[in-house]
Amino acid sequence: MVKNRNFIEKGIIISVLALIIIGVIMVFSSSGIYANARFGDEYFFIKRQILFVSIGVFLIYTLSNIPVEFFYFTRYFWLFLCLVLVGLTLTPLGKKVGGASRWLSFMGFSIQPLEFVKVFLVVYLAWFFGEKQEKIKRFTIGFLPPILVTGIFSLLLILQPDFGGAVFVCGIFFFMSLIGGTRFLYWISSLALFSLSAVVMICTSVYRVKRWEAFLHPFQHAKGLGYQIVQSIYGLAHGGVRGVGLGFGRQKLFYLPEAHTDFILSVIGEEMGFLGMSLIFILLVMFLFLGVKLALNCFDLKDKFLVSGIVFIIVFASFLNIAVVTGMLPPKGLTMPFISYGGSSLLSLCLGVGMVLNIVKKNSGVK
Repeated sequence: MVKNRNFIEKGIIISVLALIIIGVIMVFSSSGIYANARFGDEYFFIKRQILFVSIGVFLIYTLSNIPVEFFYFTRYFWLFLCLVLVGLTLTPLGKKVGGASRWLSFMGFSIQPLEFVKVFLVVYLAWFFGEKQEKIKRFTIGFLPPILVTGIFSLLLILQPDFGGAVFVCGIFFFMSLIGGTRFLYWISSLALFSLSAVVMICTSVYRVKRWEAFLHPFQHAKGLGYQIVQSIYGLAHGGVRGVGLGFGRQKLFYLPEAHTDFILSVIGEEMGFLGMSLIFILLVMFLFLGVKLALNCFDLKDKFLVSGIVFIIVFASFLNIAVVTGMLPPKGLTMPFISYGGSSLLSLCLGVGMVLNIVKKNSGVK
């Protein structure tokens, strides 16, 4: 039992730390020239990223030693705090970037509340579906509360506007309610309603329609809304199997916007090639395998759902980012977990990993 516990615990730690280390190296490689041109300091972004990583590793260690029951017990506090932070983005305190107010500025840093909403929504839903199993088939008790909570956050995100963020939050709800045992009729009906609403919102927004057209025919819009996708594809194609070498990529030379954040995988693909990308995929699959193994063997249903939810956040976000970088989905401000530059995403995911590691200790009898 102890040996297996160590295998899962060490495997999760190794996969996460390896992704973080790759991220630190590639943030420096992809941001140095841009940072020097904008701030006169080529180390501007990497110094901040190292600070985020230091705090993140500290959070992983600390939360791995805090009983996860603490977060179940204080679930409403964290939900309320997230609600307040998301609400503040809609006030003059919100920081507008690209026409959307999704950030809060604090002591020279920017916080994106959405990233913390993801983790603490999973905590709430894990507690809810774990505790309400006997009443989960009843609409008013087992389905209405979680969909209302999710709906409130989704509405606030749409007002920012952050359509992609609202879709991600709803994705968390649909995944958690599916594994939580929600009556299938309720689940499929709400999914159909959500899908219809999403299609209507896309079709009634000129900007979203144009982005969709640019996604379908990026090279026809290479100087407009398809620019990011085209430059990303160029970077991946240029890298080939082995890549052009660390630091020798060309797309980060002001060709590819957001090279150190949303499109950092394109820089990795160009500089480290298919082999470098494969290493990232292997680490993600390793994390997924160990997470699923742990979830299947948890003694407590709440723990089972919490591990599943954290794994879902990381793997789903990774899949979406990969899809955007490779041109399978329209660009939508999606960072690559543990690798892209940014404190909000990294710290929130480290919170989740810390909780998962505590569950490993709690369930030391995993088979």
